[in-house]
Amino acid sequence: MARSALDRHVEISSLVDVSDERLYRSVRLIRRFEECAIELVRAGVIGGGIHPCIGQEAVAAGVCAALADADVVLSNHRNHGHALAKGSDPRRVMAELTGRATGIAQGRAGSLHVADYAVGLYGATITVGHGAAIATGVAWAASRAGDGRVVASFVGDGAMNQGALLESLNLAALWRVPQIFVCENNGYATTQATGTFMAGSVTGRAAAFDIPAEQVDGMDPRAVHEAAARAVDRARSGGGPTLLDVVTYRFDAHHTFEHRVRLRYREADEIARWRERDPVAVQGARLDAAARERIDQEIEELVAEAVRFAQDSPKPDPAGALDHLYATGMRPRAGVVN
Repeated sequence: MARSALDRHVEISSLVDVSDERLYRSVRLIRRFEECAIELVRAGVIGGGIHPCIGQEAVAAGVCAALADADVVLSNHRNHGHALAKGSDPRRVMAELTGRATGIAQGRAGSLHVADYAVGLYGATITVGHGAAIATGVAWAASRAGDGRVVASFVGDGAMNQGALLESLNLAALWRVPQIFVCENNGYATTQATGTFMAGSVTGRAAAFDIPAEQVDGMDPRAVHEAAARAVDRARSGGGPTLLDVVTYRFDAHHTFEHRVRLRYREADEIARWRERDPVAVQGARLDAAARERIDQEIEELVAEAVRFAQDSPKPDPAGALDHLYATGMRPRAGVVN
């Protein structure tokens, strides 16, 4: 029986070594997935819009490639790339975005709250900076259990002023937990340039707690992976947390709502300059033309399969709207919830 594009994706994503082909496959998958998701937003298939990570693919690909299957990720509102890079089934991620019963959370989470415990994605917390606090708790539990797991938490530069994040840095340092704080520093908190709201620097915040920090070229998947691998090794060997200031850039909108309102907070030439360092092109240049063409074709098939799967899947039955409200399976009493 011929293998599907998904079979090949799962097989290659489980490889131990991190080859240039694997990194390219990851950034290319994230790019095409997000481009297709934007089209589904425009077509009204995905309601409410999404926060695309186009331009930032190297961060998810590089960090997640350094993690083991059992390691944990805590994400934020821009989470699709993290899910795909950690190994989530693209079909079920797309089904979740479209609100289908076959989605990772049965269509209940949508774009903002994707979680996939099977691959170690413990959730996406959209209140800024708080996912890192949850991650510190998970890392503390892993340390107490002595199970060798490492926890990576993704936040944006806008989170670096949040009290919850600073408290997390303090506790992570005190407890020497196996955590990697990944700041996806794309230069903007929604529409406000980082330099207008942040005193000091990202790495300086880590230094205040004696946490090792490193600034990384976030447009280069290999550079991100190498930095993340160093941080993972340190965490797994008992060395405690690390903060990575991953300097990147989003080519698209903060949220697809911008496609309609056309906010003007960036100049076109700024975006054009960053596009010259497109992470998909940067990583693709490390492959020969035949390998790149083969992977591109496989990704096209994989994403097309994901879109078909999502659109062919049923929507959740409204009768089950109150299912899973309690972890015990208990249902609300009649008349309590209208």
